[in-house]
Amino acid sequence: MNWRKWCDGFALAGKGILLATREKRFWAGFSIAFLFFGTLMNLLAGGFSKFELMAASGFGGSMKIIGDAFIGVFGINMVVTDWIFVFLISLLQGALIGLIVLIWHKKRVSSGGDTSNSANVEKAGIVTGLIALGAGCPTCGTTLLTPLLGAVFSTGGLAVTGVISSIVTWLAIIIAVLSLKRIGEETYVIIVNEKYLKKKEECEKSA
Repeated sequence: MNWRKWCDGFALAGKGILLATREKRFWAGFSIAFLFFGTLMNLLAGGFSKFELMAASGFGGSMKIIGDAFIGVFGINMVVTDWIFVFLISLLQGALIGLIVLIWHKKRVSSGGDTSNSANVEKAGIVTGLIALGAGCPTCGTTLLTPLLGAVFSTGGLAVTGVISSIVTWLAIIIAVLSLKRIGEETYVIIVNEKYLKKKEECEKSA
């Protein structure tokens, strides 16, 4: 593996993400995804227990539970170790969705551009699936995997679930980072090319 080329790719992706932060559509996609996934992961912190509680609490109680999950995205009333994972994954997923939205828009408006974005959407979907499976409480080992693994492992279920949950969570982070590298590079090329074509058009008009 060419590590120099690999590092250059991350540097290029970083430049692409920085350029994307100047675009309103990136922030629109990022904000929605960041808050949605952060809130969802906090709701899934105890498996489906909070959803069951919402069903029994009525509208007012449900809104309070959702509100607590929402403010938990910012670390309020959260255990630091649990919040770090929620915040990090929400940040990565938000950036991923934001870049996909931006790329889709720029490809759509560019004349003759390829509007296909299925590969990027598929990557985001994989990350989302892993996030859902690994979501939960790392310290207590409670995730969506708990009922399934509890049926397989009659003893030591929580310990096994905690280990697998950690593996799935880290796998989601790794895939999100690699996806950001690929999509960040694509974003850089699209934005730089767009600026070049715009500058070229202005020069031709002024000539």
